[in-house]
Amino acid sequence: MGSEVKSLRQGKASIHECFAGEMEGELYLFNANITEYAQARHFNHEPRRPRKLLLHNKQKNKFLGAIRRKGLTLVPLSLYFNHRGRIKLLLGLGRGKKTVDKRETIKQRDILRNQRRGTDS
Repeated sequence: MGSEVKSLRQGKASIHECFAGEMEGELYLFNANITEYAQARHFNHEPRRPRKLLLHNKQKNKFLGAIRRKGLTLVPLSLYFNHRGRIKLLLGLGRGKKTVDKRETIKQRDILRNQRRGTDS
């Protein structure tokens, strides 16, 4: 929507908590926060609505296959304007940690916390 583009040009967007997923056979961006454009008044957009991603069929099939078969997640890495002034979203495929990896991360975090406090336990 136009109010979204104007808000993005002002730099009022956050993709830190969002992810891309499947809905009705298409890829959508969920939970991306693009704040409302103040001058749009009643023509404004909903800040956290699902946004359809426009992809080539080959790209869409590749991503949908990875999501369905391998259990991967599409994570947005950056949001930018290209040289033609169009909004682009860089996506990456990510895999969640296994339980063993989570335990190791928690253990390392506890060790570092204790070292900063000055205790050795």
